[in-house]
Amino acid sequence: MAEEQKRIAAIVTSFWRMSHAEVIVGRLLEGYYYQGERQSPRVQIVSLYVDQFPDNDMSRDKAKKHDIPIYKSIAEALQLGGDELAVDGVVMIGEHGVYPYNIRGQEIYPRFHFFRQVVDVFRKSGRCVPVFCDKHLSHEWDEAKWMYDMSVSMGFPLMAGSSLPLAWRTPELELELETPVQQAVAINYGPKERYGIHTLEALQCMVERRAGGETGVATVQCLEGDSVWTWTAQHAWAARLLEQAAACCPEAEGTPQAKTAEPILFVLAYRSGLQAACYLLNGYINSAAFAANVEGVDTPVTTHFITQARPHAHFSGLVHYIEEMMRSGKPSYPVERALLTTGMLAALFASSYRQGATIQHGRVVDTPHLNIPYRAPAASLFQRGPLPEADPDFGIGP
Repeated sequence: MAEEQKRIAAIVTSFWRMSHAEVIVGRLLEGYYYQGERQSPRVQIVSLYVDQFPDNDMSRDKAKKHDIPIYKSIAEALQLGGDELAVDGVVMIGEHGVYPYNIRGQEIYPRFHFFRQVVDVFRKSGRCVPVFCDKHLSHEWDEAKWMYDMSVSMGFPLMAGSSLPLAWRTPELELELETPVQQAVAINYGPKERYGIHTLEALQCMVERRAGGETGVATVQCLEGDSVWTWTAQHAWAARLLEQAAACCPEAEGTPQAKTAEPILFVLAYRSGLQAACYLLNGYINSAAFAANVEGVDTPVTTHFITQARPHAHFSGLVHYIEEMMRSGKPSYPVERALLTTGMLAALFASSYRQGATIQHGRVVDTPHLNIPYRAPAASLFQRGPLPEADPDFGIGP
């Protein structure tokens, strides 16, 4: 007898071609390829809430195609128009759409606002279900911590974070648990917040496997412009790992100093003593990579995160583990990773941001609140198998 599919409410900001709503919810609706094989949906999207409908909206067409109602409120979507919780899980996609920016340049996506309404339904119904939140929990630390605390106190599974930890890696680097990582660098491209969180997550999914497990971050610092190269020249380990990581990116030519007009650097001091740095190198690369010094190993370990193989095909790994949590009721990996990276990003914006013509630049920010211990899962969970270029039907449907 076939297993009954879990009924999922999808709560999204905006749904259009190649938006996060489409590349996640679209796969949950229409299936996807995973580990080289076609995967039919293993959960059932039964309701939608859409916050904004731009001219290129495709949510109405998708809803009509799959006979799914679009509700006018989050509560209605979770209750299927009734008076109490009527779904088995919630997928929140608070990414894309037109939203204001705060004074530090962070986009004020309504992830916390969405989550709070979900929790209100849980409280009213006296029942909770698993929740997935795309990317970081919130632009504000206090909001993110409240979201995490609610999941713990109310006892419902919560997952969040980037697609990069579940993407293909080449080589297929999986650090053994308790690996004695000494220093680490992650590199990427893109805007400071939207891709900064991807870069932090790419770093974190690797270094959380180090000896002693994760213990949190003591200080952060954000540098921009020429100060990035000044700092790098003063830290030989970072310069070496930057070079090794860049060598993983086939598109990298020349030097980052020559090709990157506005470099951004996140300097991270972990409570355990681990030193790490994340570089955003627009104009030099268009993918992400990782390099680390490991005690007892002469050559840095490196890997390249594959995200450019057919647009957004790497989201299939994330969707697979969203389904896993919804079906099992257990997070596929610790939400503490996303809590920590959310807190790091918020503190990095406090370190360096623009306010009109003034730049608050490079302040070292103490982060005692990021004392967040957790253990990485036994397996890294990243995608393996053939890359999507080998299959013309790889990815979501039209």
